[in-house]
Amino acid sequence: MRDFSWKYFAMTGDVDAYLLYREAGEPLNPAAETAAEEEQVYDEEAK
Repeated sequence: MRDFSWKYFAMTGDVDAYLLYREAGEPLNPAAETAAEEEQVYDEEAK
């Protein structure tokens, strides 16, 4: 999907295709990644 959206964007210049390309490259659940980072910070502060 990411390759297709980039090729479509490159051929047409369609902004929506670029946004889809960017979205496809993001982690599936960015909130989980943020929660893990916050937990690590709290653990380090507790020491």
